[in-house]
Amino acid sequence: MNVALTGATGFIGSHVLEELHKHGHEVTALVRDDAQADIVATRGATPTVIDLYDRPAVVSALRTADGAIHTASPGDATSADLDSAVVDAAINAFAGTGKPYLHISGVWIYGTNPAISEKSPFNPPAMVAWRQPIERRVLDATDMRGVVITSSVAYGDGGGGIPGLLLGSPRDDAGNLIMLGTGQQHWSTVHVADLADFFRRVVEHDSARGYYVIGNGVNSTVAELTEAAAVAAGAPAAVPGSDEEARARLGEYFADVLLLDQSTTAAKARTELDWAPSHPGLVDEFRHGSYRN
Repeated sequence: MNVALTGATGFIGSHVLEELHKHGHEVTALVRDDAQADIVATRGATPTVIDLYDRPAVVSALRTADGAIHTASPGDATSADLDSAVVDAAINAFAGTGKPYLHISGVWIYGTNPAISEKSPFNPPAMVAWRQPIERRVLDATDMRGVVITSSVAYGDGGGGIPGLLLGSPRDDAGNLIMLGTGQQHWSTVHVADLADFFRRVVEHDSARGYYVIGNGVNSTVAELTEAAAVAAGAPAAVPGSDEEARARLGEYFADVLLLDQSTTAAKARTELDWAPSHPGLVDEFRHGSYRN
């Protein structure tokens, strides 16, 4: 297949590009400038320099593809506008074709929940409350195979914003890392290569539709993760913080999503698409893998 991909130079998108290319798919990477075009070209993609807000241009690019994956995100207040623009273009380009459009989301939209599944009610904190109405448009589009992949915290290969946040945690007077909150909340996580593998499976299976919650099933506590991050960062240990300290450090919106207590087993992905995460968990990655030193 020829798959149009946004965010191909990002942490998740670059791994999706690698996974698709490895399995024989052609990738057209929609990038914002020549520098990004050069990067994706060296990785086997055909670059198209484009403004993702230019709907006619994006529609034209998508119509020549067999499917599309959207992973690009500015990670700021304009994220909703970008997602909305890309979704509108995909609906215009793909409606009536049955082509797949894969849209990335995150498990934060479910709020605190110890057993998240695709049937769980949405309870998003303010930071991600904009997501669900846009995702609904994806799934309601006529004759387009819309799929929303709600990813857990992605890690691996020494990258990812949230692992980096833990490694850069402030320290107390003894040099110990300070946890986000008390550390008793669980986080659902997934290795970025396993996540990319799932994106590829969705592209290849015409039966894949709707929401898919993706996590490796480990669901470590923030205390366990920060203690492991201390090993990678060369800190003596990690100590509990408080919700107030987390909000003062990160701002209320960002702290609220990181203080959520969440777990998932990704049963639908495992059952329907035979997905089986194979990479070490984030605790092991911190202690023994790609984040050391």
